[in-house]
Amino acid sequence: MAVPAGSLSVSLALSSTAEAAGARVVPEGNRNKSQPAIPFSSARRTKAAQSTYDQKFDKIIAVLKRDSSLISKIKRVAGRYNIDPIHMIGAIIGEHTYNYDTLDSAQSYYIKALNYAGIPLKFEYNGENVEDFVQRPEFDRCQTKSIQQHSDRRWGCYETVWESKFRNKRVSGTRFPGTNFNETFFQPLFSGQSFGLGQLSPLTVLKMTDRVARQSRNRPLSASDPKAVYKATMDPDISLEYMAAVIQDAIEAYKSVGKVDISKNPGITATLYNLGDPWKRATRFRRSGATWPSENYYGWLVNDRLEKIRSVL
Repeated sequence: MAVPAGSLSVSLALSSTAEAAGARVVPEGNRNKSQPAIPFSSARRTKAAQSTYDQKFDKIIAVLKRDSSLISKIKRVAGRYNIDPIHMIGAIIGEHTYNYDTLDSAQSYYIKALNYAGIPLKFEYNGENVEDFVQRPEFDRCQTKSIQQHSDRRWGCYETVWESKFRNKRVSGTRFPGTNFNETFFQPLFSGQSFGLGQLSPLTVLKMTDRVARQSRNRPLSASDPKAVYKATMDPDISLEYMAAVIQDAIEAYKSVGKVDISKNPGITATLYNLGDPWKRATRFRRSGATWPSENYYGWLVNDRLEKIRSVL
């Protein structure tokens, strides 16, 4: 799961409150009559696990229903970020139905977080730390005060420059890989792109860290402390904050830029949680002339089974 490259800051979103107040409320339910195509990678993972989407959906529902402590935490965090907890539940269910093999209990993530804490981690490529890498002249446009003072804009800018200047290109005699910024620098030991209950990536955590720090007791994180970043992706007590921040950011993006309120449609917020780039997508939606944003396969499931999903609350 990813967050927007070049996303706007919270302060900018809040400055447009008057405009956002007039946003049209997106109706409940799906715009697509049938579920959009599910990516082959998801089907392959599910088949390899000798499971089905329905089985995985039912299992995560059962796990959440019996974990009253986790549900209480989700409700508290959602309240802190002023979002309906159904958005967080929908994202968790979507991730564990399509993008992750299984979820036995939230406790398993606490154990994994402890295991990760004992592993030496570095955010680097080919021996070069990411914080040194982004000092290259290609990243000069990211060094302005307006970008540097907001974590989402800062890391979003770095990601954009990587895509345009380095990914699958030869620079100063070095051929760089065709992998994305997160996969290249932030997964030195692991093949997956996201981790934990909310299937967050380390890059997502770094983008959202200022937003989380403003609304919780969690201190801002930096790439110089990989263990703390990985802990934030793995430890439910922290990762729930980042999940809420991602959803809050998407809602603000569509209110501010798209002029629609998606806070009453969990399928749309789930879609954006899955796809990332809500500020860019909100801009595309506004320019498209479409009446309402539509859901992908992931969000479609959330809306289609909303009554059953809401039962865990």
